[in-house]
Amino acid sequence: MCDGAHMRAALRVAARGLGNTWPNPAVGCVLVKDGVVIARGWTQPGGRPHAEAVALERAGEKARGATAYVTLEPCSHHGRTPPCCDALIRAGVARVVVALRDPDSRVDGRGFARLRAAGIEVEEGLMREEAAALNAGFIRRVTEGLPFVTLKLASTLDGRIATATGESRWITGDAARREVHALRARHDAVMVGSGTALTDDPELTCRIPGLDPVPMLRVVADARLRLPHGSKLVRGAREQPTWLLTGSGHRPAALAPYIEAGVEVVPIRRTPGGGLQPRAMLQALGARGVTRVMVEGGAGLAASLLKAGLVDRLVWFHAPGAMGAEGFPSLAAMGVSPLSAMPRFRLLDSRPVGDDIMTEMTKG
Repeated sequence: MCDGAHMRAALRVAARGLGNTWPNPAVGCVLVKDGVVIARGWTQPGGRPHAEAVALERAGEKARGATAYVTLEPCSHHGRTPPCCDALIRAGVARVVVALRDPDSRVDGRGFARLRAAGIEVEEGLMREEAAALNAGFIRRVTEGLPFVTLKLASTLDGRIATATGESRWITGDAARREVHALRARHDAVMVGSGTALTDDPELTCRIPGLDPVPMLRVVADARLRLPHGSKLVRGAREQPTWLLTGSGHRPAALAPYIEAGVEVVPIRRTPGGGLQPRAMLQALGARGVTRVMVEGGAGLAASLLKAGLVDRLVWFHAPGAMGAEGFPSLAAMGVSPLSAMPRFRLLDSRPVGDDIMTEMTKG
């Protein structure tokens, strides 16, 4: 097998960590000796141990003289775990092939320098674009202080999410809902606005048939503290981490029931109209280590993020039906006047999911 094939394998195992490794990146490592794969590893939940450490432990003495294919530059600093470049040096690997330089200022080439100083051959840049796409969330958080944002919408063909009476379950079918849970599993957090929390009383958990539930960080954007104390999100906050993003200035007595239930209250700057500033919300998530967030509505939250240009990927499930103008729209007013101000996206994929259509787009 060639270098490219082994790096593709490393990228595949790295993807297993998506949604579970924050604040660390999801990294994969494949160790090869005499053309034979001797071990694989990927970053474990919570970001430790790192991919290289997992692979080296599995390989043992076989790692001496091997080539390590790693999707991100091995770390060179002491954090929650010792430096991975030191572990590779101690193991006696002969060559390290890396897809992407780590933009973290604590690394950013220092890992490469340390490996080369130890006499290890280092090659960088193989499948750089693929590795950057995989860890777009980590890169965004490190370089801009923001997580990668996926906006998920589920609507009729004419963009409606509920009837005039508020009925919305279920617009899309079982297959689409299973796909949504799989999407959640690849994100660190799932986020909704207070309107969705009030109307649907969601759990925002990740339940995939045949697999153990995936722990999810649940985030509610609620400027006015409308989230009911008896909601599933509040009642389940001790089992599933739950953050409440709200405006500053609330009385301690108003916040106390949430805090006592285990909800973490995060103060956010307000807009002149009293809402929560979209960028400030994402900055708060990024500052706490979140790299990938999936936004599931409602219409106001989705519109505010789109208007601010903060949606990186759009995943839209279209049900094969229409409601008409009396139904509730999937997006609130955005104040788009000239057509040039309209947020635009580029098509990535469109495919049937059961009776529905799933369309994925990236920021244009």
